[in-house]
Amino acid sequence: MTAIQPGNATVPVDGPAATPAAPATRVLLACSVAAAPLFAVVSLAQAFTREGFDLTRHPLSMLATGGLGWIQIANFLLSGALTVAGAAGLRRVMRGTPGGTWAPRLILVNGLMTAAAGVFVMDPGDGFPAGTPLGQTGTLSWHAFMHLVAGSIAFTALIAACFVLGRHFSRAGRPGFAAASRFSGLVFALGDGWAMSGGRAGSLTLAVGAITAMVWIAVVAADMRAVLR
Repeated sequence: MTAIQPGNATVPVDGPAATPAAPATRVLLACSVAAAPLFAVVSLAQAFTREGFDLTRHPLSMLATGGLGWIQIANFLLSGALTVAGAAGLRRVMRGTPGGTWAPRLILVNGLMTAAAGVFVMDPGDGFPAGTPLGQTGTLSWHAFMHLVAGSIAFTALIAACFVLGRHFSRAGRPGFAAASRFSGLVFALGDGWAMSGGRAGSLTLAVGAITAMVWIAVVAADMRAVLR
C-alpha cells in the first residue's frame, strides 16, 4: 500500500487495481460537490420569494410547510441523498489516512439525517406560511419533534466532521485547509448555539453556519476529486 499526495488530498493507492475505481469515485465525489450549492440555492431562493418568510425569524426548515412546501421537502431529500453518495466517495479516497474513517461516517450520518428532516416536516408558526398566527405553537406535533431530532443529529455530525477534517489536513501538511475546516465547524457551532439559545436572528445565524459547513464539505470533495484521473 502506497500513497500519493500531488499537492491536494492524500489518496491511498494499491497499484493499478485502484485505477478502475477512479471514475466511479469521481462521480460519488461530484455528488458531494453538488449537495451544498443545491441546498443553498433552492433554500435561499425560496427564503427571498415566499410570502411571509423572514430569515431572521424562520428557519429554512419551515419552508417545507405550506402549499409550496414540497419544494423544500424535495430539497432536503435530494441534498441528503447526494451527501450520502458523497460520503461513500470520501471514504474511498480517505481510506488509511488520519480521519479517513470518521469524517466519511459523520458526513454519511449528516446526509441520512438531512433526508430524514425532509420526511418529518416542521409545524407552521410565527406567521409562516402567510396567514399563520404570529408566535410559536404551544405543542409540537410528532413529526415536528422528529424533525428537530433529525436536524440536531445532522448538525452535530456535520460540525464534528469539519473538525475531523481539520485533523486530517493538519496531518497531511495542509495548514490552510486544516484552518478552513476548523473555522467552518466553529462558525456552524456558534451559529447553531446562538439559535438554540434564542438569540436575536438565530435562524439567520443557523442558516449561515449550516451553509458555510456544507459548502466547505463541497470544497473538500472537489479538492479530492481533482486528484483522481
